[in-house]
Amino acid sequence: MDTTPGEQPPANDACRTRVVLDIVGDKWSLLVVRQLKDGPRRFTELKRAIDGISQRVLTVKLRSLERDGILTRTVHNVMPPHVSYELTELGGTLREATAPLLEWSVAHLSRIDEARAAYDARAHAPKAP
Repeated sequence: MDTTPGEQPPANDACRTRVVLDIVGDKWSLLVVRQLKDGPRRFTELKRAIDGISQRVLTVKLRSLERDGILTRTVHNVMPPHVSYELTELGGTLREATAPLLEWSVAHLSRIDEARAAYDARAHAPKAP
């Protein structure tokens, strides 16, 4: 059910949005979506581009995103066969919606690191008597 801006969705729909937020809040999904912004990529290209992701986790994320309609998986009939992944129209809208968040993350990473270091230093400082 569509709502107008500012209008609250029905309670059931609001609860179901957690499914979508699970995609957005996932550690790896947005990084996969970001890597597909310029067009189809092969599994190995994605694996190399996403630092720290394991082969198993990438496989699980790709299947999940395919199931959710965010990307498509295409098997190319060449020898040896290869598979590519590409954003769907829905995936493109997710990328557009989350691009500012990813850009904000990159722009503010050093400030977050500094804030964490300062917090950790205060948390481990000896307490005054």
